[in-house]
Amino acid sequence: AIAISFACGPRTAADMSAAEKNAIADSLKHLVVATYDLSKPNPVNRLMSLYPAEGRVISASGGVTTTTRPQLQQAIQAFWTYVGQNMRQPRWEWTSMTVDVLAPDAAVMTSTYRIPHLTPMGMNHVIGGAWTAVFQKRAGKWVIIQEHLSDVQSNPNIQTNP
Repeated sequence: AIAISFACGPRTAADMSAAEKNAIADSLKHLVVATYDLSKPNPVNRLMSLYPAEGRVISASGGVTTTTRPQLQQAIQAFWTYVGQNMRQPRWEWTSMTVDVLAPDAAVMTSTYRIPHLTPMGMNHVIGGAWTAVFQKRAGKWVIIQEHLSDVQSNPNIQTNP
């Protein structure tokens, strides 16, 4: 009975092959890159598609924490209203992306990004930061259940494109 309980227990990353881990990491990278393609329409809806339709979702950004999907959607909509839609010719660039697979249904991604664009006045401008997101596979779909974003400060000594 003890052997059966261990055999039927939840799998961890230690039980997974390198190919399985790489497949999950690659699928998450592809999902994130495709979702953050700023040339596609409906950015708020696309970004919200990364989060579970129900249940708790924790997001920390700009010194504020949200704990529900409606709060998170409000924060993303505010970003798009006050920042995103004012960017001209924005291009989301991933400068690093590391995915650690924790189990067949859990992974964490840490990435850095920059968004070069033109201001409404036509001046070059770049925003960027770092993002850590915890993904869980629910009903066959990968969703973010917890995340933290930090903006790169306007400091020319900070390297934004390693």
